[in-house]
Amino acid sequence: MAEPAFSICVYCGSRPGENALFAQTARAVGTWIGANGGQLVYGGGRSGLMGTVADATQAAGGRVVGVIPQSLVDKEHARHACDELHIVRTMHERKALMAERSNAFLALPGGIGTFEELFEVWTWRQLGYHDKPIGLLNVAGYYDAMLAFLQHSVASGFIGEWQMGLVQTGQETDALLRSLVQGIRTDAPETALQAVI
Repeated sequence: MAEPAFSICVYCGSRPGENALFAQTARAVGTWIGANGGQLVYGGGRSGLMGTVADATQAAGGRVVGVIPQSLVDKEHARHACDELHIVRTMHERKALMAERSNAFLALPGGIGTFEELFEVWTWRQLGYHDKPIGLLNVAGYYDAMLAFLQHSVASGFIGEWQMGLVQTGQETDALLRSLVQGIRTDAPETALQAVI
């Protein structure tokens, strides 16, 4: 099989959520990645939005790399149909390997784990540990309240506008994915992600 044209790490819920648009968007994201010769890197589960995006990626001809801690193999029902399934010991190993295998990051709707992963990779970016594009797909206004709070943090002097500018936010799947892929640096030096593990 040919080398993937790009590799996108997708953070999303292990539940489907209450709005059918969430799963529909996860399916569209996976389809776009696969149809454009890409590779999905994600949390390795087969339930919720995680399973949906992985199924759609493979169905459209893309590769899927799953990374899941042993302690979550049963809880998140590991998706053994991944092209690569890495079972690791800790969440730290999971996140570091997902970041290492990716050229860009995208957050879809999800819960605490999704928030934590997004904020961590955003923090790594502002500290210079990587220079990879980060996107937030605001499906059906799911992240409106969070984005409003972040602007409140800017107004309160705790976050700079330049930090906000490190994350691309959008509601259109194709446009945001295209922008992330176009922002991938092919000449980027080795990152210092290992330094934060």
